[in-house]
Amino acid sequence: MNVIKTSIDGVVIIEPRIFKDTRGYFFESFNQEEFEEKVCCTKFVQDNESKSCYGVVRGLHFQKPPFAQSKLVRVVKGAVLDVAVDIRKGSPTFGHHVAVELTEENHYQLFIPRGFAHGFSVLSDEVVFQYKCDNFYAPQSEGAIAWDDPDLGIDWRIPMDKVLLSEKDKRHPKLKGAEWLFDCFLDLYNG
Repeated sequence: MNVIKTSIDGVVIIEPRIFKDTRGYFFESFNQEEFEEKVCCTKFVQDNESKSCYGVVRGLHFQKPPFAQSKLVRVVKGAVLDVAVDIRKGSPTFGHHVAVELTEENHYQLFIPRGFAHGFSVLSDEVVFQYKCDNFYAPQSEGAIAWDDPDLGIDWRIPMDKVLLSEKDKRHPKLKGAEWLFDCFLDLYNG
């Protein structure tokens, strides 16, 4: 696998080695040993999958410590714009974001460390989205910031009249008004 750095330290794009022939293709989507060697030391404990239609925006979500999560995300079918926002107070990139197009054609994965809010917009007619988490989901630890916060400057690449949101995602605070964020710039990989 090839690891591509982004503009925010710790957030990386993972490009797998793909073997193609007349039958189709094969690639190793995850290898714990290689991941630890090239990205970071973490242990994934939960896999999730969602299916969404064009225009859906999910996010920007995070979990608070002690249930903070790193995520390794990818698209199985379709295409998304995947976004990670640094919400670590004290970080030199606090409030900055990385946006990467993940598709079934490029097979890219995005690693989002703890201390980031995460979301995506669906660019294709339909998407099947998978992600690994290094901590279990804990509803009492949920946090989120507004997907459309103008201070974040995220271009979700969906016309406003086509955006589909959950009722929950319509009501999140802006980053400046968020009640809880990660208080310090720590090594949050392993809690």
